[in-house]
Amino acid sequence: MPKQVDHRGRREAIARALWRVVEQRGVAHLTMRVVAQEAGISLGQLQHYFASRAAMLSFAMDFASEQTSLRVERGLKKLGDRPHPRDVLRLTLAEMLPLHADARATSRMSAAYVLEALHDEAVHEQARRGLAQGRALAEQLVRHAIADGHIGSDRDPATETNLLLALTGFTPLIELGVIRPQDALVAIDLHLDRLFSGNDRSA
Repeated sequence: MPKQVDHRGRREAIARALWRVVEQRGVAHLTMRVVAQEAGISLGQLQHYFASRAAMLSFAMDFASEQTSLRVERGLKKLGDRPHPRDVLRLTLAEMLPLHADARATSRMSAAYVLEALHDEAVHEQARRGLAQGRALAEQLVRHAIADGHIGSDRDPATETNLLLALTGFTPLIELGVIRPQDALVAIDLHLDRLFSGNDRSA
């Protein structure tokens, strides 16, 4: 009986190899040949799964986003059945920062993807769509928190969402050693405390 090939698993292995290339060598070395070498396969084998560098990069970015979502889901389970929206936002923001090895790999992957998107129209549209969807989910959470009385009703949900996402801008400061990871978390906590200030967390 012929051996079953796990094509999804192969693609994920290639994506992880791509992450390692980005993390260890930088975007300048991100070629299909280098990724194939890192994955321990031939260039022809890699091209069997990805016809172009852009296709490989897009899959790797989608996979990175999935892994971030899984980390958030695992964190949410630890918060209980009805986590407070402040805790959900704190967890989500923290997972988007390079605070541990997995998050650092996906964060650097995201940076590489944005750079690629600036010069490739197809990648640009996919990246824009993904970011827009992520932002929409964050705004939905903020709107629910306002509706449930956790955040003041005088707050504009769109603006508050933009301010929350701006906190992910700590990434290059952390990566380049300008601030420490704990400094970013202190700033996030302070911002969330101010956002939820005066509202009943136990509601």
